Amino acid sequence: MIEQLKQHLAALDKKCITDPCRTPAAVVLPLFLSHGEYHLLFIKRTETVRDHKGQVSFPGGHYEKRDKTMLNTALRECTEEIGVPADKIDIIGELDECVTSETNYIISTFVALVPYPYDFKLDRREIVRLIEVPVNVLLDEKYQQANPGLFKGYPVPVYRCGNDIIWGATARILNQFLGVWQGLR
Repeated sequence: MIEQLKQHLAALDKKCITDPCRTPAAVVLPLFLSHGEYHLLFIKRTETVRDHKGQVSFPGGHYEKRDKTMLNTALRECTEEIGVPADKIDIIGELDECVTSETNYIISTFVALVPYPYDFKLDRREIVRLIEVPVNVLLDEKYQQANPGLFKGYPVPVYRCGNDIIWGATARILNQFLGVWQGLR
């Protein structure tokens, strides 16, 4: 399955966004195998971070000059936020770039396998907790809003995982990933 995913992502005509008024950022979309089933790993942000307070997202953050590449940004942020070092992250491919509506970021997304089980070390200043969700659960329509329409004023897909809501750029990234995943079946 992972080799198929890698090939499919490599064949995508990745959409890139150029806008000097926006801040470049990158995330890792962490995928792991547990009990024979693939899962995605999300983070729940604290209410004290500068941007995206309390939101469910993927590990990531804004580009710093020392990173030199967006991939390095994604890897650095994943290490800082959940404690997985770059040499333990296996990059599978990239998704389209997308923008955040309120915070003015252009997000590069790197799909990756992360080790599991793993002793994740959360940066408690930024992360409240991890959320592990089987990919097949996210594909089940009962976890998607029946009428996503507008959420906080923005037209987006919306996913519910227990009491957690995945919306905005994270939901758009997730939506693209799930579309790719379904195409592998």
